[in-house]
Amino acid sequence: MVLLDTDVMVDILRAYPPALSWLESLDDEEIGLPGFVVMELIQGCRNKKEQQLVEKALAVYRIPWPSPQDCDKALAVFASAHLTSRLGILDVLIGQTAVGLGGPLCTFNVKHYAAIPGLKTTQPYTR
Repeated sequence: MVLLDTDVMVDILRAYPPALSWLESLDDEEIGLPGFVVMELIQGCRNKKEQQLVEKALAVYRIPWPSPQDCDKALAVFASAHLTSRLGILDVLIGQTAVGLGGPLCTFNVKHYAAIPGLKTTQPYTR
């Protein structure tokens, strides 16, 4: 499974050509949006109509959530790294979801996730 971070999904929703080409290149690969990514995307909506369009566009993706063990690990990482790395709460939960599932997180915010042990990140296309 390929997991997408919020920034990548925003590019897809805005029909950014490199993002759409990359998405099409995945063929039948399962794509997941961590639940907290979906929440961030909904949070960015300015009105009900925009939210409905986003929810409809996201309905085709699998939405994995972190397990209780992933949440425990996220708490430990957050407690040890947030003061030095400025690691955000949602970032650690998104990153730990990817670690728990054993897949890469496609993102351009690599620096945000650097403090999460075992997390594989990839920048999926050129911006």
